[in-house]
Amino acid sequence: MARFEELEVWKRSARLSADLYKAFVDLKDFGFRDQITRAGLSIPSNIAEGHERGSDKEIANFMNYAKGSAGELRTQIYIGMDIGYIDREQGKRWLNEAEEISKMLHALIRTIRARTRPPD
Repeated sequence: MARFEELEVWKRSARLSADLYKAFVDLKDFGFRDQITRAGLSIPSNIAEGHERGSDKEIANFMNYAKGSAGELRTQIYIGMDIGYIDREQGKRWLNEAEEISKMLHALIRTIRARTRPPD
């Protein structure tokens, strides 16, 4: 497998995380700001950590954590839109990107698990 920096899913999730930090830098609701930026940061961080692990089982586990964080992020985006912290159009773009990242992670997890299965 390539270096994690070369993985498209890592690049996209890192870019999304940076966008979230930029968008909420001035938000005074520190609880919301902290939660949404942590969820966004957790996605590329778990991809990188998993990639650096020694076994396919560990790699798959960390990709699963990243996928879970993508779901957490989508939830926070929905709530942010509902409470007026996130513009609806921007929220839809972020939701779409988080969903695409989740799909990419799902495919990566399946690939990793397929190569660890014993032959029939």
